[in-house]
Amino acid sequence: MAFQVLYVPIGVGTYHMETAHDQFERSKALLSSLSDSVIFPDDILLTVDALAGYLTGKKPDLVVLQNITFANAAFASEVLKRFSCPIVLWTLREPVVDGTRLRLNSLTGAYSAANAIRAFRENGKFEYVFGAPEEDKVRSEISAVIRAAQVKVAMSKLKLSAIGHTPQGFGFGRALDAEIMKNFGVTLEAIEARELIEKAKSYTAEDCATELEEAKSAVVGLEKMPEKNIADFARLYKAYKTYVAENGIGAISSRCWPDFFVSYGTPVCMVLSLLNMLGVPSSCEADVYGALSMYIGSQLTGGSTFFGDPVAMDEEEGSITYWHCGMAACNLARKDTGACVGVHPNRKIGPVMDFGCAPCDVATIFRIGRKPDGSFRFFIAEGKVMDKPRQFYGASIVVKTDMDAKDVVYGSIKEGWEPHFVVIYDRVGNELEKLANMFDVEICRY
Repeated sequence: MAFQVLYVPIGVGTYHMETAHDQFERSKALLSSLSDSVIFPDDILLTVDALAGYLTGKKPDLVVLQNITFANAAFASEVLKRFSCPIVLWTLREPVVDGTRLRLNSLTGAYSAANAIRAFRENGKFEYVFGAPEEDKVRSEISAVIRAAQVKVAMSKLKLSAIGHTPQGFGFGRALDAEIMKNFGVTLEAIEARELIEKAKSYTAEDCATELEEAKSAVVGLEKMPEKNIADFARLYKAYKTYVAENGIGAISSRCWPDFFVSYGTPVCMVLSLLNMLGVPSSCEADVYGALSMYIGSQLTGGSTFFGDPVAMDEEEGSITYWHCGMAACNLARKDTGACVGVHPNRKIGPVMDFGCAPCDVATIFRIGRKPDGSFRFFIAEGKVMDKPRQFYGASIVVKTDMDAKDVVYGSIKEGWEPHFVVIYDRVGNELEKLANMFDVEICRY
């Protein structure tokens, strides 16, 4: 079913209805501009019976509950007993304060609705926004809630594949299928890396001609690699791409070392880079929650994200460098260099990606973290991607954080965060906070 936002404007007819209807039309205009998935009633819902009739048969993914005027808790309760989806409660600013009549009394109605939500829902969480439809803050907040709800629905349809197991000492990236389904609605599939290696070995050079041409058009310098590695890369790329397409995979976490160096002779890094460019978020070192973090970032922006380790800090500059061996999405490369190809910095085998990432004025560092007690938390830090060349062999990105970089590094280490993070090319901390609330996950802002 298509994503659905249900606009629920409630009130009673004893207030100033000319003002109420004006606010109703303005609110509809705002919501229509934010999404084409909003369902509207013909008029303000002025009785519980009218509300019940409107709600019947609806299956929303998000409810925008708005007190056009004051309405008692029975209205909110009617919504709550029918739907378990996220709710954003929207209070209208009193449009006129002139010593005469109270036109709407929306704010008091919000207190009644909020009291009912807290009573009905186990975690008691909902989003709240106060203001008129024309206010930038209102537009921004409601837009963020809608975008977060869209991601939540997308996650419920996501099939994420774990290709191989995490190496020893990298257990933080593992996930249980029941656990990830329960907490995030995601279906986790598992396959051994050797299955795709054997599939790759079965292809001829002719079978992989299309994949090789795709790669050549996306990267710089592939021809400098040994012919065997180029051919083996193309076979592996075809194996991964075919597996993803045939099985409806939306994101992958892939084992990389030592198997692809020892058993296959060619790294998987560039395969993951191309998949990331094609819109299939792909983490390495079999980090499942890293891949899910990438998926969320891609859903919020429609673009590729960077996945890597925090490897350097410049306190004076206020920056943190994130790096990985060479699986960054080709389309994140600096324009002046393009997506250069090199060899793995430790194993000295290619092809892997070898570039610095393009700058961006807005960025978000993100990670779904799993705490020792099994609960989850979201790491969120915002800043900008600096205009920096490649920092080390492999792929790197330098982020100047809004918060003091030293505080980000010290705080995240002391709090025991995993060593893989995602850099998103946009400022989406607000959306991530709202998504965390929808999943009842702890928010950790840095």
